[in-house]
Amino acid sequence: MNCIIIDDESTARAIVKQLCSKIPDLDVVEEFDNAISAIKFLNQQTVDVIFLDIQMPGFSGVDFVQTLKNPPKVVMTTSDTDFAIAAYEYECIVDYLVKPITFDRFEKSIVKIKNSKVKQAPSTAEQNSSEGKDLYINIDRRLIKLKLDDILVIEAKGDYIDIKTVNEDYRVHTTLKKIKEKLPERLFLQIHRSYIINFTKIIDIEDNSVLIAKNVVPISRSNRPELMRRLNLL
Repeated sequence: MNCIIIDDESTARAIVKQLCSKIPDLDVVEEFDNAISAIKFLNQQTVDVIFLDIQMPGFSGVDFVQTLKNPPKVVMTTSDTDFAIAAYEYECIVDYLVKPITFDRFEKSIVKIKNSKVKQAPSTAEQNSSEGKDLYINIDRRLIKLKLDDILVIEAKGDYIDIKTVNEDYRVHTTLKKIKEKLPERLFLQIHRSYIINFTKIIDIEDNSVLIAKNVVPISRSNRPELMRRLNLL
């Protein structure tokens, strides 16, 4: 089995690596001190197991798991037992190791890994309520056609939404939820409770915001994992 180790503490990574070396058929192919670097690696490579620290600055282990399209088996490691319940909400997580990790407990985890089966996400055709290239909006009793590819950002403003396009902005009396149902997921992504963006128009991502044209749009913590999952990181 091939595995990777993700932990922001070098000592913790060294301990897990040493434990792995005692298992004859377990090979550590790479180790990372942050989740983003691991995501880039997994976009190019596949592994059988991930030993993953839960508490990491900026991007936690749970956030990381949510970004994985077809996750391998995951073993969470942490010093805080309070995270155990949250960890087991995900089917790919097969075990939970509390630091300091003993070899006897680590061996039991390896047995669990070998005996467990993780269901892979089905590869199905994308389904959307709108498969066309245009969207019609009602402005002062007129139906105005917008090309979906021209839409940059959609922002909720009370009972209205502001639609910002390449050439013009529009205010429509509807909700973000309703328009989201009309937009194809291949182009659009909700990254905040008040914002939907055209994912293909992102210019830059920094900290907790994205730049689209001249619009700086905030990213909420709950929506950040899906954004990271969608990125084609190099």
